[in-house]
Amino acid sequence: MALDPVQLATFHAVISHGSFDAAASALHVTPSAVSQRIKALEQVVGQVLVRRVRPCEPTSAGQALVRLGGQIALLEQEALSAARDVLGAARTTRLAVVINADSLAYWFLPVLTAVPDAVFDLHTDDEGHTAELLRAGTVMAAVTTERVPVQGCSVQRLGAMRYLAVASPGGHEAWFAGRALAAALPDAPMVRFNRKDVLQHRFVREVTGQALDPPAHSVPASAAFDAAVRLGLGWGLLPEQIAAADIAAGRLVDLAPGRHVDVPLYWQRWRLESAALTALTEAVRTAAATALR
Repeated sequence: MALDPVQLATFHAVISHGSFDAAASALHVTPSAVSQRIKALEQVVGQVLVRRVRPCEPTSAGQALVRLGGQIALLEQEALSAARDVLGAARTTRLAVVINADSLAYWFLPVLTAVPDAVFDLHTDDEGHTAELLRAGTVMAAVTTERVPVQGCSVQRLGAMRYLAVASPGGHEAWFAGRALAAALPDAPMVRFNRKDVLQHRFVREVTGQALDPPAHSVPASAAFDAAVRLGLGWGLLPEQIAAADIAAGRLVDLAPGRHVDVPLYWQRWRLESAALTALTEAVRTAAATALR
């Protein structure tokens, strides 16, 4: 039995917007109609497709259908935009993308201007976890550390984001002055983005040769993370492009001159003939060539 495109679009809307009510509002139908369409689709597939939690999540059986629903929606949007363009009407294509927070803060945002006829649904997550949203079908493209393509996606290497281990002058004096770096790191407080952020722990392991767990502050926003390090809350790894000038000016201290941590980044996108996705991909590659190592 063929899948109903209306039911697929409704299923995709439920997952994208997080609830039956929000999907109903986006589709301009009643929540009851949304519920009936989802039940009908689940009967066709013979599996439960949606976890009724907040926000709604696809089951394992539902993940492939989320992606299919999103692909159909994207192609419909582009076809409708092309048809309206003949009449000079407004064109709008919605693109859902997930980016790690540092890329979003330091180099990715200008990329969005390369696709002026699109509206963006941006998600952020740790670069080691962004591909999970691709697998779930929630997004169409991702900046990720995963070089093995997610099923149904293509992958391109963008370059590496380089990080330097730094502390404020006061923090350096309190925790590192007169001590070997390997001896100071086990008890020097550090700043990390959140519990998914293992970059600082990776640096500690590379320097000390041990899997240690120093005291850590969680600061889950790029600008606030930078500020916490500069204020002396703890040491942390900052992107080279923002840390280098402050090191040169004496506002930050490089804890390991000549040493760095490189995080390779890849662009994964749906393997789909989409003008908007292709334009976005080219803009990402161009920006990455300048911003990344």
